[in-house]
Amino acid sequence: MADKLTADVDPDALRQAEFFQAQMILDTLVGKTIVSAQIEDTRIAVSTADGLTVFFYGFMGGRSANDGTET
Repeated sequence: MADKLTADVDPDALRQAEFFQAQMILDTLVGKTIVSAQIEDTRIAVSTADGLTVFFYGFMGGRSANDGTET
């Protein structure tokens, strides 16, 4: 069943949806002061001076230690 689900995923549509969601989040940060940004295992966390923390998923890539290529 998992193979069927992954076969139905359109990578371009998923990429576009992730971009749209990131743009919406970035729009909420306009005018705010960023006090920290951390790269975690599965996400990027950005915190503002007023206590807001937003998370970005889907932009995390990996690099092979052997050849320097992204995974």
